[in-house]
Amino acid sequence: MTKQLPCPPAPGPLEAYAARFDDLFSHLGQRRGFREYLTGLLAPAGRNKTLTCLAGTEPVAGAQHAAVQRLQYFLSESCWDPDAVNARRLKVLLTDRRTAPHADGVLVVDDSGDRKDGTATAHVGHQYLGSVGKTERGIVTVTTLWADERIYYPLHAVPYTPAHWFDKGKADPGFRTKPQIAAALAVRARHSRVAFRAVVADCAYGDLDAFRAELHAAGLPWVLAVRARHGIWAYGSDAPTPRDAARELSWNGPESPGDWTAVPRRFRDGHTEIWWAAEARLGWWGPDGSTRLVVATADPATLPDKATWYLATDLPRPGGPREADSPHPPVGLTELVRIYGLRHWVEQSYKQIKDELGWADFQVRSDLAIRRHQTLVNCAFSFCWDTWFADLPPGPPAPLALRSRQGRERGGAVAAFPQPHPPSWPQTLRAVRGWLIPALVLKRWWRAWSTALPPAELQALINAVSAGQGLYLYLPP
Repeated sequence: MTKQLPCPPAPGPLEAYAARFDDLFSHLGQRRGFREYLTGLLAPAGRNKTLTCLAGTEPVAGAQHAAVQRLQYFLSESCWDPDAVNARRLKVLLTDRRTAPHADGVLVVDDSGDRKDGTATAHVGHQYLGSVGKTERGIVTVTTLWADERIYYPLHAVPYTPAHWFDKGKADPGFRTKPQIAAALAVRARHSRVAFRAVVADCAYGDLDAFRAELHAAGLPWVLAVRARHGIWAYGSDAPTPRDAARELSWNGPESPGDWTAVPRRFRDGHTEIWWAAEARLGWWGPDGSTRLVVATADPATLPDKATWYLATDLPRPGGPREADSPHPPVGLTELVRIYGLRHWVEQSYKQIKDELGWADFQVRSDLAIRRHQTLVNCAFSFCWDTWFADLPPGPPAPLALRSRQGRERGGAVAAFPQPHPPSWPQTLRAVRGWLIPALVLKRWWRAWSTALPPAELQALINAVSAGQGLYLYLPP
């Protein structure tokens, strides 16, 4: 086998992370492009992360720069498989006990859309975009994310292709709806050996009988939200909607809760709130049926819209008649509320990959290039967790025995977070940029000033920050 040519290293600890993917790239240009692309994604979002931004050149006028053309070729023309790169990224996460998924986590299924104009870009269509809250032209991507109370990271992403892209529209054999894509991704996560307690999704998926049926047929447990006004056929005066079913539950105040059970909710900042949960009957949904309807709210008397969940699940009730027949262990009200509460991590991840990593900033048209961009964004996202846990010894996850990166010692290469402190992706990104920004800026400034080698003092500073030693940017009080 021919020995690979040496590749210019990426700054700091990013080189060690990128080296894990080198065998998936057959050419030196691909390995170099992988490092340059990740470096640009992790840099501050001063402007949209187009190829000129990632390469550090002038917008529009710098489009013909050699560095931009290299990234354009790497993303659109070179021969590397984004699915193989994503599989390697997941392997790194799954084989490390500090980030490996476990049975107490959840698999969050969701989709998100972003504006994209034109007609030539793959997957673009006039459709509802969650990021803008209305129907516009854009691209929608269905995603899966694994989460627990500590960490969260994306697993797979597949762009949804509107029906007008197919010759026979929705009747075309290749057309798949977003729920069909989501169900396939949930099965794919299980085949990737990702452990989770249940599949979790909002009411856009929970209201669909076909989606629930697909998960049930695949043997995947689910906890899905349904709309308060989700109608169901019922006899006579029986409750026709989840909200009607919740109002039939007895409530006489916190001292006499009736059908409701107090459920403590603990948030990431340490504070707790008392919510109330109860099982309701809605048509064939009920405590002893194949589908349970659970209502969780901050106030059973008023059932506020923004603080009330209507949850459908196929997990059996403890002590119920289905407990012995169900392949899934029983789940009580407190655990159901905890499971669905983890769904909100997907919204946090969207904010980070879009605002910080440029998820929707690509300027390519082909399906392959779009998928490659999304895979590289997910690699940059996962690198931050790899950096957080880099100096922790391998072992079981320990939420209260984590390092800290506050109070960085002046002149030191390693900083620590105070203990106890939960993992924080934004803090890690700021720590990464603490050495990434000086490494990039110093090199660019010197190349713009002179073609000669930098003086020894400047070269020493460049070497230090390129090795991952951040600069202390704050004056002492």
